[in-house]
Amino acid sequence: FPTDRTTEIGQLISSYLVREKNLEDHTIHLLFSANRWEHVPMMKEKLHQGITVVVDRYAFSGVAFTSAKGNFCLDWCKQPDVGLPKPDLILFLQLSPEEAAERGNFGHERYETSSFQEKVLQSFCCLMEDKTLNWKTVDASKSIEDLHREIKSIAEKTMQEVQNKPLGELWK
Repeated sequence: FPTDRTTEIGQLISSYLVREKNLEDHTIHLLFSANRWEHVPMMKEKLHQGITVVVDRYAFSGVAFTSAKGNFCLDWCKQPDVGLPKPDLILFLQLSPEEAAERGNFGHERYETSSFQEKVLQSFCCLMEDKTLNWKTVDASKSIEDLHREIKSIAEKTMQEVQNKPLGELWK
């Protein structure tokens, strides 16, 4: 599941992203984190039932986007998400900013400019240096079928490796 735009917090985030509302940078970062925390009870319940949870973006995206703004350090950006359920796998779908810009709807939301996306990519590179996390980079310029096949293979392998592993906490 991605950012939930149906909760009150999610509606605020949505109106910010489509430029209907302006929010101070610290505020929007904390709102994104709060939106993630809203889902923790449900995520833990599903995980304890043995259900695999797939999250679109999650904490790493929030940290990368906020730290790309320039007046934020990675450590400050990570703090609100300390203790979230730790993912067993983080897939980074790599696509050049040029290729991303060619795809439909690029530029409709606040952060969709090529220069800003370059800074976000630099932030993601810093986050990927954390060897306590299982990062896998996938070439997103492949065909949908090839991309699906590769992601499915990586996910299935990871699920087998972690099936009896206890739930960890992010950045603790």
